[in-house]
Amino acid sequence: MNAEPIIDNRYGAVLLMAAAAVFTADVCVLRFVSLDVPFAQIIFFRSVCQLVILAVWISVIRLGRFFSPHWPKLVIRGATSLVCWWLYYASFQMLDLVLASVLTFTTSLFVVALAPFVFRERIGLSRGLSTVLGFVGVVIASEISGVRVELGVLYGLGSAFAASLLIFQNRALARFEHTATIMFWIGLVASIGTFPMAVFGLFTIELRDTLLLITAGTLATFGMLLTVEAYRFGEVSALASFPYLRILFAMIVGYVVFAEVASWREMTGAAIVVTCGVFAVRKESAVIEN
Repeated sequence: MNAEPIIDNRYGAVLLMAAAAVFTADVCVLRFVSLDVPFAQIIFFRSVCQLVILAVWISVIRLGRFFSPHWPKLVIRGATSLVCWWLYYASFQMLDLVLASVLTFTTSLFVVALAPFVFRERIGLSRGLSTVLGFVGVVIASEISGVRVELGVLYGLGSAFAASLLIFQNRALARFEHTATIMFWIGLVASIGTFPMAVFGLFTIELRDTLLLITAGTLATFGMLLTVEAYRFGEVSALASFPYLRILFAMIVGYVVFAEVASWREMTGAAIVVTCGVFAVRKESAVIEN
């Protein structure tokens, strides 16, 4: 059993910012994958890459980490990831990119709303406002003018809700499981769950797409590793605003890699997001110093 980690919200924030950069790189790579590659195979490659990377890591640190007396909880964690990923990619297939992206960021709202009930964490005014204002910044940057109530929207919200559950599960499991064990079981359950639907077109994927999917899967694995570690050290409500930084990184990558120039609304929204993140860090620092 691992000793319960010391709460350090600033360190958790740094890890989440790094994760945001890695996940942005993951999405960037996936934009080069052929459009005829189904999302079932994207999830499968992501899962298998994670499974292989963690199997190697566990073999190096300690073989016993493959197994756990808490395996039912790890299976539930892996199944929740699989549901989240399926809903996520389904929403992106049914909705335009902007609306689907904004819906993913409602995860933070679910986290802040549920944190007092799940972990009895105190949600101060600063944390609540930084999360809500961060979401407002995302909406402004994405130039949303309205939300259509349709199946794709429900998929997107369902994915965000599942993602909030993953955050709580990460925090709970990190108290007695090593990060490597958690990640290995996620990869194992997700690989088994997606294989039946991915196997039919698995051997017809072009080499270029295969290499891109492996690269994206590797990046996603390290992004998740950073995320799990972040919530091992930080309170979920204190870190809820930092995933919003992904939109800022996306704007930078879009300009540098794809020559996409950000509009004034995107710049304004990004400024709000960054301000919320900085405010949360400074507020947390003041609490620690006092």
